[in-house]
Amino acid sequence: MTVRAERQAGGAATAVAAAAPADIRNVVLVGPSGSGKTTLVDALLAHTGTIPRAGSVTEGTTTCDHDPAAVRQHRSIGLSVAPFVHDGIKVNLLDTPGYGDFLGELRAGLRAADAALFVVPAAEGREGTLDPGTLALWEECVAAGIPRAVVVARCDAAQADVESTQLACQDVFGSGVAPCYLPIRRDDGGMDALYGLLSQTPAGSAPDGAEDARSVLIEGIIEQSEDEALMEGYLAGEEIPVGTLVDDLETAVARGAFHPVVPVCSASGIGLDALLEIMTGAFPSPQERPLPRTVDGRELAPDPDGPLAAEVVRTASDPYVGRVSLVRVFSGTLRPDTTVHIGSGGVVPSPRTSPEAHDGDEKVAHLYSALGSALTETAACPAGDICAVTRLSAGTGDTLSATTDPLDLVAWDRPEPLLPIALVARNRGDEDAVARALAKLVATDPALALERNQETHQTVLWCTGEAHADVALSRLRDAGVEVETEEVRVPLRITLDHAGRATGKHVKQSGGHGQYAVCHVEFEPLPPGSGFEFRSAVVGGSVPTQYVPSVEKGIRTQLERGLAVADGEPAHPVVDVKATLVDGKAHSVDSSDAAFQTAGSLALREAVAACGTTLLEPLDEVRIRILDEHLGAVLGDLSGRRGRVLGTDVDDTPGRTVVRAEVPRTELLRHAIDLRAMTSGTATCTRAFARYAERA
Repeated sequence: MTVRAERQAGGAATAVAAAAPADIRNVVLVGPSGSGKTTLVDALLAHTGTIPRAGSVTEGTTTCDHDPAAVRQHRSIGLSVAPFVHDGIKVNLLDTPGYGDFLGELRAGLRAADAALFVVPAAEGREGTLDPGTLALWEECVAAGIPRAVVVARCDAAQADVESTQLACQDVFGSGVAPCYLPIRRDDGGMDALYGLLSQTPAGSAPDGAEDARSVLIEGIIEQSEDEALMEGYLAGEEIPVGTLVDDLETAVARGAFHPVVPVCSASGIGLDALLEIMTGAFPSPQERPLPRTVDGRELAPDPDGPLAAEVVRTASDPYVGRVSLVRVFSGTLRPDTTVHIGSGGVVPSPRTSPEAHDGDEKVAHLYSALGSALTETAACPAGDICAVTRLSAGTGDTLSATTDPLDLVAWDRPEPLLPIALVARNRGDEDAVARALAKLVATDPALALERNQETHQTVLWCTGEAHADVALSRLRDAGVEVETEEVRVPLRITLDHAGRATGKHVKQSGGHGQYAVCHVEFEPLPPGSGFEFRSAVVGGSVPTQYVPSVEKGIRTQLERGLAVADGEPAHPVVDVKATLVDGKAHSVDSSDAAFQTAGSLALREAVAACGTTLLEPLDEVRIRILDEHLGAVLGDLSGRRGRVLGTDVDDTPGRTVVRAEVPRTELLRHAIDLRAMTSGTATCTRAFARYAERA
């Protein structure tokens, strides 16, 4: 036996160690918010003796929802791990949030896992279909290429309809999805047990429709079987041994070609044994799954004796131990008292901020087995396993490798934060404390981006949605930092309407050495994106040669400093202007470099009246991936935001369309919230700066 569980008083397993990848299963729980994932984790932990009894989401006592914000909101907001041992196999359960704002945590869980339990509440399919958001989560699993089983949970809930939900899963998720068990009902309609379709047990308890369901299941298994003789025998009417069917079912599940459906009631424990059998018998071990690529294309193997390649999949902050990094080891073995190389070469920077990059060596003092928030020291973490490391400066997505053989793994795709929140310290003296707290917050949540806008002088925290923003602000309050929000300001630009001539005159005489500079400058607008051009057409030396660059510098400085189009309005930088110095005056004693810089600046100010101005606003190009049924609503919304649709493309996924458009940035401040509402959370969006255009 290569798996052991260390136990403390009371019999609860607190530290689980594995010595070989073949004895490990990394299983992520995926499903919509409120589907019962966290409750199912606790039920499995209690059922296997890992914890004395299951906790409650409403009471805030579950193993995985230990974050204070999660306890207050009664829902998961971050990735959490909970290991247990069953039949000599260590299973690392990875609980993920189901709400769309926390998609980044889900993708981190998919990265760390080798298989998934896709959890659907039994009441969701009572109308014969599933919510669009559930389908979007299923597509995340499809994109990750991860084997999965479907769990119909909360079977004891009001309006639960297990049979209809099982059929809805088959219809919505497509081929390869079929129930392996049917509920056996009591006289009052409650679920009393499960009937195994392959084993046909318990005998004499077959519910209505069992024969038809068994035929569908067997046909599905045979269809995915690699044994061609099996199909021939089945078509010939031969009786196929149950053991053969089970072996082929497990093989198909491990390949990701078949997805069994299992009803589960966490409260009563019905279905838990069936789930444990699937996780330990059918789900693949780390040895059977492909590993992430390295940046340089190097191939790795899940070998405990191979080169070290591990990845930080989540970073949390604990008030007592500091930063806690959840680490999945892909190759080699991570040991305590070892110096490792931390690299960020595979992490794609956010377009809104430069993340804290790492490229150095640090010592791993201790390794821990994590059970929710509880950390128990462990001796080693071999390839395929998951552990926790404290006080490591690495961020989420960073690679840990040997100092003698450093490498970087290509990071997974992260959702782009598109909801800006402008923050200010409630008290002026707290600005430094707020800055430190924000830096710490962003370091532990890669879905956040921090921008310090040099033009608007605002500190902007970019979030993925309102729920994400609420959690971020809640964590700041928990850290003792008081902030207030204000309206996000969008930086604008100014350009000239037409050509004109302006004079900059700077003459001061107050006794002694004075200041004297006069310049006549012709200004004209340039095509968008041209920037600033300057030339001198002075003849006769009216402006001495040494002062011509001073005039240019004065104009350029004022362009960057900006001008106001009206009294009381903020100043905006001036762009796409050509300035020609045509004449001027100088004084042999009082003229200087500084005087002509000031005169050039004054000339540009005068040009506002002589040439007129046009206000420019930034346009962002957005790419929105939506279900076809939402196309009309999204196009109408873009039109209402003064957007210009550039085109629509058919997505690689059937039933999906990609809309490309240019939209004024001022109209996109709350677009992330509105897009989620109008598409039921099924849309994804990216955006990038396109150009400046005249403000309508």
